[in-house]
Amino acid sequence: VFLHSGSQIAISPHTKYFAVDWLGVEVSRATLGIIGMGRIGYKVAQRARAFDMKILYHNRKQRRKEEEQAVGAHYCEKMEDLLQQSDFVMLVVNLTPETHKMIGKKELGLMKPTATLINIGRGALIDQDALVEALQNNVIRAAALDVTYPEPLPRDHPLLKLNNIIITPHIGTATVQAVQMMAEEAIANMLAVLNGQPIPSEVFPK
Repeated sequence: VFLHSGSQIAISPHTKYFAVDWLGVEVSRATLGIIGMGRIGYKVAQRARAFDMKILYHNRKQRRKEEEQAVGAHYCEKMEDLLQQSDFVMLVVNLTPETHKMIGKKELGLMKPTATLINIGRGALIDQDALVEALQNNVIRAAALDVTYPEPLPRDHPLLKLNNIIITPHIGTATVQAVQMMAEEAIANMLAVLNGQPIPSEVFPK
């Protein structure tokens, strides 16, 4: 959000000077709460550790102690505890009937008023009407969404009119290399099924 609005100030034809009291929020030593510590969530934790962040996570099952210690992550059995303590909350879970609108008015109300909600999972993990209300009323400081529902949002959607949110067009994997790797992985999974072998990237292992 800070980067987006800063860019607008830098390129605006009306900008004559940069305000010295225009300040953002420090990431270093802040608390990051990761909801969904699968393969991607764990990679987020590895990168966050480089910023000396305190890492909390909530997951269906707790990671092994060695894995936690490798990134300095602390397990929160209750998602509510993570929401209350985190400066940044990141959603990195699959969309299922259980996770549909897992972040609603109640959950947003548990977050710090200075917190930022980040969603890189699926749009429907968040109750968007509740998010609009929370951002309008400063229940939380800001949100950053790479995913919404629908995609793209209708051009008159209230989320598009707020100045404390940044929305990107589902570009978390939008690189040439990532798309190539995903295609290769999909082919490997199809070949495994056709040959009666275990599926390498099964989303919901039996």
